[in-house]
Amino acid sequence: MIGIISAQEALALAEEKELDLVKVSPEANPPVCKILDYGKFRYEMSKKEKESKKNQNTTQIKEMRTSVRVQDHDLETKVKSVRKMLEGGDKVKISVRFRGREMAYIDAGKDLLLKIQQLLGDCCVVDKEPKIEGRNYVMYVAPAKKQ
Repeated sequence: MIGIISAQEALALAEEKELDLVKVSPEANPPVCKILDYGKFRYEMSKKEKESKKNQNTTQIKEMRTSVRVQDHDLETKVKSVRKMLEGGDKVKISVRFRGREMAYIDAGKDLLLKIQQLLGDCCVVDKEPKIEGRNYVMYVAPAKKQ
């Protein structure tokens, strides 16, 4: 801590110590500067940035598509894959698509989504309730919080 000095004096001090004068907080009044090795400073900043990125948790939205006419065993297989996705920490978009005249059986699509929710049990939380998007009935589920 040197205190408030002019820019020329600060540069002279930095050159005397064979280091760089770095503005740490240029918005402050007066600007805050440090005398340090700039290469080392940048290296440490990049290390901190990499460390913070490593600890970040990214969630993806994965999708499971099915139709209204799906058989029980196929549904169980799909629910098993959804469970794996949820255990991996990802959100899952479950969509039931309607083709042609299947649009007349929209209620069956909602029932199927509710059945899938029941089969998943307590490993998931419904993020967005089932709703119609075009020719699809869509529901989003997220992994349940573990205590």
